[in-house]
Amino acid sequence: MRAEERIASLEDQLKQALEQLHETQEQLRVAQARIQELEKQKTPPPAFIKANVSRPKEKKPRKKRKPEQNGVRRREQPTQIVEHRVVTCPTCQLRLGGISLARVRQVIDVPVPPPVEVTEHRIYKGWCAGCGKWYEAPVDVHEQVLGQGRIGVRLASLIAYLRTVTRLPIRQLRDYLLTVHGFRVSVGEIVERLASDQAPCATHPRCPQRGDPRQSGGAS
Repeated sequence: MRAEERIASLEDQLKQALEQLHETQEQLRVAQARIQELEKQKTPPPAFIKANVSRPKEKKPRKKRKPEQNGVRRREQPTQIVEHRVVTCPTCQLRLGGISLARVRQVIDVPVPPPVEVTEHRIYKGWCAGCGKWYEAPVDVHEQVLGQGRIGVRLASLIAYLRTVTRLPIRQLRDYLLTVHGFRVSVGEIVERLASDQAPCATHPRCPQRGDPRQSGGAS
């Protein structure tokens, strides 16, 4: 194809493209005019319909905690204090200055349960040649033991607490005393101790344990 024919072909294509562009612009003008006409015909909404207006959210003031609730976990009153001090730098071994308390860490535990205390009262006696009698040394243990038994006041209180408050069965109570406190006792002695503790109450007409075999302290 010669150059003249090619140029003529390109000019023809350009002319067609310009005509299509003019048609598109005319269609766009007509569409915009129609849109404006429809917008003018739009009826306003009724008066009872309110426009959607986004209202800014009111920020409520943050509720303050009580003074006792602020800070870290409540600390207990220490029963002993162990201080860990540093004197020299662990890197260059120079002596440190401005030493002050950095932080506190508490470790809460229970002491090792103590074994039972066995106090043996040895009562001596002596012979009086003038009276012809044996005399024993006076002994008063009424503040240490109840009645004629061997179980002391504190141990009796522990047994009564484990039985009446924690509702521990007699055999488990016996095992607890052996395992924790090293005290070997029979079920019968525990029952006898509990029965003697309840005796003054059981005679009272309003005692809740009176006439109730389940509260007699028998083995469970």
